[in-house]
This record gives sequence, structure tokens and C-alpha cells, in this order.
Amino acid sequence: MSVARCTILDMETWYKDTHLCTICDALIEVTRKDDFRNIWHCGGECNLLSVEDATIHPTNERNKMETNYSHPADVEGSAVPHSYDANVLVTYKDITDGVATYPTIKVNDLEYKLDNIKYLYRRIEKQEKQIGQVIDNLTVEGWYNPNVDKEEILRELCEIFEHEAKQEIVIRATVTVDVRYNCPIADVEDFDGKYFLQDELTIDAYNGDIVIESWDVEDADVDY
Repeated sequence: MSVARCTILDMETWYKDTHLCTICDALIEVTRKDDFRNIWHCGGECNLLSVEDATIHPTNERNKMETNYSHPADVEGSAVPHSYDANVLVTYKDITDGVATYPTIKVNDLEYKLDNIKYLYRRIEKQEKQIGQVIDNLTVEGWYNPNVDKEEILRELCEIFEHEAKQEIVIRATVTVDVRYNCPIADVEDFDGKYFLQDELTIDAYNGDIVIESWDVEDADVDY
């Protein structure tokens, strides 16, 4: 960050620097009139967030001087600007139900909020188009046409809303499995294959639409 300074005749120029401790997230303000110097906190060097003109003028009006200089890396096409820091605290204006608040959060939390807003905008835009397609079909030439079958309307609705219509079915099956088990010799005489598999065997499905409601081992043959 570069800071431009100006000199006002017969008046001392003061600056207010705002620093951030990246270890404890403390905001530290320093008012000075000499040359800039960074500060240390929690054993580490703080990040400079902003520099403001803090000079008190005779008119009691603050003269805010703000000069921005771009780092050579902060240009279009650069992947990550050198000045970017996701842990920097930022304050923004939030209006909810007509009440304005000024929350202070980290940059990465603000990015998360903005991503959610972008997602909602895209979703609203998509749904508005889908609703528009439905309205366009609510005509005598469209779905109100007596020659249009109900199945055709339902199929077109599924296409518009990108929905796959499904019906739940129940499948009952007999499954044969071969299991190899290194049984302790002391347990061989009293070994019960049915109860062993009931306790140790599990059934799962790779398809997310499948739910295993129940299963049971009816019988088990053991070869020694």
C-alpha cells in the first residue's frame, strides 16, 4: 500500500493508521505526524489496513485525502494480487427491515456471503425463466388445448423444471453369498454361521435412490 502525503501551510499534518494483528485479530489505531512505521503485536508484524488524514482544520471539517496506487501485480489477469489478504477485517453496511447496521467480518467470510448471493440470483433467474415457460403454455393453443394429453403436459413440466419423475417400488430378493473367515480353533465346535453373518454382515447400495429397509439371514451352511 502506498500513501500520498501533502503539506498544508502553517499546519501540522496528522495521520491515523489502522493495523490488524493477524494472530489475535485485534484492530490497532495509531495517530502520528511523523513518518510511517509498522508496528508489532503478539510477536508478529501487523498488517496495515488503511491510512487516513487526521488533521484538524480550523473549519472543524476533516480533509479526507485518499490516494490509491495499484501494485504491479494488482492488474487484470493476475491470479492473486499481492495486496490480497483473506484475514483482513472489513466493515460493510447491512440494511435489514430498514435498519442499517455496520458489521465487521473477515474478507473470506464476506466472500462466502457474496457467493451465496450470486447463487441465489442465478437460482432466481433460472426459476423466473421456468415460470415464464409454464405461463407461455397456459394458452388455448398450449396446455388448454383439449387435444393435449395429461401425460404430455406432465412430461413437459418435468423437462421445464429438470425433474425426473420417480415411483417407489419394493424389491424382495434371495441373495447367496460365500464368506471366508479365519475362525479361532477354540470357537469352531460351537460356531454358528447364521448368527455370525447376522452380526457381522452388512448390505449397502451404491445408488443414492436405494434404501435398504431390512435384511435377514435365514440359514447358513458351514464347511469345515
